[in-house]
Amino acid sequence: QVQLVESGGGLVQAGGSRRLSCVVSGRTFGMGWGWFRQAPGKEREFVAAIARSTGSTRYADSVKGRFTISRDNAANTVYLQMISLKPEDTAVYYCAASGSSTVATMTYQARYDYWGQGTQVTVSS
Repeated sequence: QVQLVESGGGLVQAGGSRRLSCVVSGRTFGMGWGWFRQAPGKEREFVAAIARSTGSTRYADSVKGRFTISRDNAANTVYLQMISLKPEDTAVYYCAASGSSTVATMTYQARYDYWGQGTQVTVSS
């Protein structure tokens, strides 16, 4: 079992920055990590992922160049640094754990076994 707890959400103005954190615990060895988001009335979508062994990353086109995923193994924490935020980034952001070894496949929700409860990010115009 893996437990994930997100934090760092809140209200931010367009153009601003925010860093989300995801504290992980349990059987985390060998896990890769991803961030997804779900806006009101929309399906949950992939945002970013980081592979377990190589640290390779993958981003959705909509956030490429603005969001950065990283991990601190010593702190058991996965981060999502967001800059140049836009109103369309408003969503509930979820952290997730995947046993997949290939970052290219980590864009698919089905590749994830554990999910956090989510944290709301609201970007005002």
